[in-house]
Amino acid sequence: MKIVVIGNGKVGRAIIEQTVKEGHTVIVIDKSAENIDEIINTYDVMGITGNGASYITQKNAGVGTANLVVSATSSDETNILSCLVAKKLGAKATIARVRDYDYSKQIDLIQKDLGINMVINPELESAMEIMKIINFPQAIRVDSFAKGRVDLVELYIPKKSPLIGQSLSDIHNQYNVQILICAVQRGEEVIIPTGRFIIHEGDKIHITASKSGIRSFLHKLDLVDNKLHNIMIVGGGKIALYLGSFLIRNKYNVKIIESNHDRCVELSQLLPSASIIHGDGTNKNTLIEEGLLESDAFIALTGNDEENIILSMYANSITNLKTIIKVSKSSFADIVEAIGGISVIKPKEITSSRVISYIRSRSNLRGNNLVTLYKLVNNQVEALELNVKENSKLINTRIRDLRIKKDILIACIIHDGDVIIPGGNDVIEAYDSVIIVTAKQIINDLDDILE
Repeated sequence: MKIVVIGNGKVGRAIIEQTVKEGHTVIVIDKSAENIDEIINTYDVMGITGNGASYITQKNAGVGTANLVVSATSSDETNILSCLVAKKLGAKATIARVRDYDYSKQIDLIQKDLGINMVINPELESAMEIMKIINFPQAIRVDSFAKGRVDLVELYIPKKSPLIGQSLSDIHNQYNVQILICAVQRGEEVIIPTGRFIIHEGDKIHITASKSGIRSFLHKLDLVDNKLHNIMIVGGGKIALYLGSFLIRNKYNVKIIESNHDRCVELSQLLPSASIIHGDGTNKNTLIEEGLLESDAFIALTGNDEENIILSMYANSITNLKTIIKVSKSSFADIVEAIGGISVIKPKEITSSRVISYIRSRSNLRGNNLVTLYKLVNNQVEALELNVKENSKLINTRIRDLRIKKDILIACIIHDGDVIIPGGNDVIEAYDSVIIVTAKQIINDLDDILE
C-alpha cells in the first residue's frame, strides 16, 4: 500500500516505523526540514517538507494516489483539514489524530459527516486501557476481543506463586479451568509455549479466556483482590481528564494532583466530583499528605517519563497498591517492565497498533478480515482477532490436523457467541472469530498461519 503520514512526532514516527517494517511504501510530510532529513536517513521512506494541510504540498507528495493518509500532527484542526484535502485529491482512506476533549464528543460527526475513515485519540485510548486494568487489578495489562467476550490478561509470577515449577499441562489438569497460557516473557526471551513448558518465578504470562474463565482461575490461585476504591493520579493532562471521567462514572473516588493552577481550575470545572489538588505531585511529602498510603491505586501521568518511573518506584516502596504509569520512550518502558508488577501504558504504541490493524484489514478485503490487533511484549508478539470467511483453508479441519507455522498459536475460537479454548479435536467453522497469538510472523489473513 502507498501510505502518506503527515507529522513526524512521537505518534507519527511510531506509525512510520511499523508501516515500513510491514513493507508499505511510505511518504512523510512534515514542516521541519530537519525532521524530514532525519526520518529519511533512518527509514526507507520518501520525505516532503511543507504544511500537510496544504493542497500543493499534498499534491507534490502524490496524495491523490495514496491508499491511506494518516495525519498525526500536534494540531487537531490541521489533522482534520489534512484529511479533507486528501479526500478531495483522491486518497482512498484517511485517519486523523484528534485529541481535544470537546472533539471527543463528536467523533461520529467527524467520521460520518466529514468522511474521515478513522479518528484516533491516543489519550482517550490510553485512558480506556488504564480503566481495564483498574477493573482487573491483578493484571499488568488487559486486552479485549470479541466485543468484550474474551480477555487477554498479562500476569506477573511472583515468589511463592503456586504456578512456579508446574508445566502448562499440569496447570490445566490441576485447576480444571478453560484458559490458555498463550505467551510467556522470560527476561528478554519471548516464548509461545507448549503443554510441556514450565513456569518460573519472574515470568510474565499472557492468558486468554472468557472474563469468567480468567476470574475463576484467579480465584483458584487466591489472587482475587477486593475492588479498588481510592485512586490517586499525578498529572492533570488529557489522559487524566478522560480517565477521571471514566472513574467517576464508575463510582471510584478520584484525586488528581496537578502543578499548574490554571489547569486545576479547568479540571475542577470539568470533573466536579473529583478532588483536584494544586501541588507538586513529585514531592513525597505532598503525596503522603494527600493520602498515598490510603490509596488503592497510584497512576503517574506527568509529561516526564523519568518522573513517572521514579514516582511509581517510590509508591511501590512504601505501600502495596496498584501502580500504573505512562511512558513515551520505548527504552524506558523496557526498564520498568523488567521490574515486574508495574503496569505501563504507551500511548504511541496503542495508536500505531490501531493504525496497523486498519491497514491490514484494508489490505485483505476479500480474505479473513482482521478485526482487532494488539502488540505485546515490546512489540515482539501480536494477538489478532480475525473473522473466518467461508473460503478459508482452515475450516472443517481438526486443529490437530492443521499444519501451523512455528511460533503461532490458535488461542481462542468464538462460535455463535460461545468462547472456546481450543483443543486438538476442535474445528473452526465459517463465520467464527478466531484469536491468534504469534511471534516473528506478520499475519494479514487467517490462512497465513498455515505452512
